[in-house]
Amino acid sequence: MLKENKLNEFSILREKAGYSVKQTAKLFAKSERTIYRWENGESLPNTQVIETLKIIADPKNNAYNAKTPNFKFIDLFAGIGGLRRAFESIGGACVFTSEWDAACRKTYQANYECSHEILGDIRDVDLDNMPEYDVLLAGFPCQPFSIAGVSKKNSLGKPHGFRDDTQGTLFFDVAQMIEHHRPKAFLLENVKNLVGHDKGRTFKVIMRTLKEELGYNVDYKVINAKGWVPQNRERIFIVGFRDDLEFSFDNFIPKDPLNGPKLKSILHPEDGSEAPELPFTDEKTGKVVDKYTLSDKLWSYLQGYAEKHRQKGNGFGYGLNGPNDVARTLSARYYKDGSEILIKQDGKNPRRLTPRECARLMGFDREGQASFQIPVSDTQAYKQFGNSVVVPVVEAVAQFMLPYILRAMKDSSLDKNKQLDFLKILEHA
Repeated sequence: MLKENKLNEFSILREKAGYSVKQTAKLFAKSERTIYRWENGESLPNTQVIETLKIIADPKNNAYNAKTPNFKFIDLFAGIGGLRRAFESIGGACVFTSEWDAACRKTYQANYECSHEILGDIRDVDLDNMPEYDVLLAGFPCQPFSIAGVSKKNSLGKPHGFRDDTQGTLFFDVAQMIEHHRPKAFLLENVKNLVGHDKGRTFKVIMRTLKEELGYNVDYKVINAKGWVPQNRERIFIVGFRDDLEFSFDNFIPKDPLNGPKLKSILHPEDGSEAPELPFTDEKTGKVVDKYTLSDKLWSYLQGYAEKHRQKGNGFGYGLNGPNDVARTLSARYYKDGSEILIKQDGKNPRRLTPRECARLMGFDREGQASFQIPVSDTQAYKQFGNSVVVPVVEAVAQFMLPYILRAMKDSSLDKNKQLDFLKILEHA
């Protein structure tokens, strides 16, 4: 009976919201098959799905365009657009992008339609001339901050707070944007070690700035990507909402890392059964080309390096993987020797991942979607994927944030000529 009631609730809310199965799949970043399973009672949507549909379907929410709100976001330290990809999947529209690296901008522009110029250094951005936006996204670099006593600064008549403690860091520029524009929400992403960086001082300043000085309700969570992709990759996500929205990660349930996919799900098949893709696989055989196989010299060096550290009792060395394994973290230094993720080969030295396999490992390439364009050299591609986010993890965070974003949008009066047709966004996402 419970399943039937849940099914009826989902079906009724979906129809009340005016969404087709295809549009619902786009909204929740699910397959149409999953939506049909919810419709048929074969499985149940989680409470976040139900809560989101309730908000969309509520006729009192007349601040929305037609059946659901649109929201605009900005993409800072954009890299190759992993955060953007996730927030577009829940209906967001990117209105501003900043990325200083020219090679990243090339990849970004090859994969996203931009109606705006991609700006370079965030420190050169004119805050007064930025477009209006609702959500700020930033995968900002981690830098040590200056921690100084407030009482001492008061006695000297000097400024204190984030303007002084974070001056000269890139977080300072993010904080300035939040202070200047007061977006409804933000998502900041960083490495897991941010919490303990500089003996915890860095994170202390970040949280004090966001909560006490900027006045946002803030929570954070370290999430391992292993439940979504075959990679042991932990990242911290810091989310803030202004005003009365008490955001919390308490009910966020990550995918079980013990039951996640294995490397065989992202590797080129050894039998060449996959359609060939130049320059990563051979045009005739479909197998990975030899240039990704380690030379005898490099393989010998890595083995010797690992043995030397093994004798010293530490774990430094290469990571050798088979199709049923889960990889270590892909890093930006992967282009140097590929040592953290090497793939076994019968009768040959191990090989690096190809850039296409890296795209799959980071969730940029998935079955049923157009291939992510890689218009740069292998070296640049390895750096870009190693520095990026795992897209399905950010999609899960974005989906978790969506009901809060919708509630924030509900209380906003949007000028009609600035509204977007959200259903069209879904159709072209």
